[in-house]
Amino acid sequence: MLRLRFGLAALLGVAVLAGSARADLTSSLKKQSVNLQSASALAFGPESILFIGDSAAATIYAVATGDQATGDKKAAMNVEGIDKLVADMLGATPKDIAISAMKVNPATGNVYLAVRRAKGPGAAIFRVDRTGKVTELALKDIPAASVQLPNASEKQRAQSITCMAFSKDRLFVAGLSNEEFASTLRSLPFPFQQADKGSGIEIYHGSHGRFETASPIRTFTLFDVSGQASLLAAYTCTPLVRIPVESLKPGEKVKGATVAELGNGNTPLDMVVYQKDGKTYILMANTKRGVMKIQTEGIEGTEPITKRVSDKAGLKYETVTDLKNVEKLDRLNDTMAVVLMSGENGSQMLKSVALP
Repeated sequence: MLRLRFGLAALLGVAVLAGSARADLTSSLKKQSVNLQSASALAFGPESILFIGDSAAATIYAVATGDQATGDKKAAMNVEGIDKLVADMLGATPKDIAISAMKVNPATGNVYLAVRRAKGPGAAIFRVDRTGKVTELALKDIPAASVQLPNASEKQRAQSITCMAFSKDRLFVAGLSNEEFASTLRSLPFPFQQADKGSGIEIYHGSHGRFETASPIRTFTLFDVSGQASLLAAYTCTPLVRIPVESLKPGEKVKGATVAELGNGNTPLDMVVYQKDGKTYILMANTKRGVMKIQTEGIEGTEPITKRVSDKAGLKYETVTDLKNVEKLDRLNDTMAVVLMSGENGSQMLKSVALP
């Protein structure tokens, strides 16, 4: 019988730490100015510490946001024209900017957006509180720390950091490196030490009918399967792969188990884990195949896919038909997700939706 044990760290990507440990983490940050060249991924840790992946600089920053809850954490969120709001604050137009990442602070329910200019370097971080108020996170003289990735991909630098999640005392980072197995997962201790070169990941891609080591993980989520901490990682076109956390050791070449092929011609965007009616599901936003509700029942006994498949195989999913034009997705609380979506006029909005 399937035993999926989801603690707070697995569901939210954040571990609950003792008060003294939290104080140690906060005090490890030193005031400095953070100058972002880009912001391709966001993740939250304890004490509302925000991790920012700057792929252009191949650097990860940890910053103390000082975030505190404003408004009812269970209240719905609906912010129309969010792209115009942040563009106005940057003295730009919506066409001049792009929202590259979105993450909910599980401690407060506030939503954080990474915003970059469409042309040229530079990025900014914005907070949207539960009342809909939008403010820019000041990155000058802010408690922060950083670590540089030593072997980040030079040819595909924009994909050197594609997704991040924090659990217990570690930040997990996906992206491309210059190693033989370019697809790389790193398990970085926090407070930061010198980053190692990570683990090279090999997967079998059923739609392509071959093993691959150069495709980047687009998004992943942390959870336990029968007591074993794992990552579920999604790739373009769209294999879903289980990777045991204990296998992620510096310099190791790791073979993931492909537990689903979710359809070709598609790129996954964001994924979250949630429970409903006693069952556990994955909700995943995609470029071409809408928002998927993926069943996890039987995942521990799923035979890895090692042969070519025509389109779909492994874990089953259904398409959430009333969720369209979703570009970003994260859990807002136990019953709701928040999505960044495009409206009929092309403008973007933040909207809370019930977990299906």
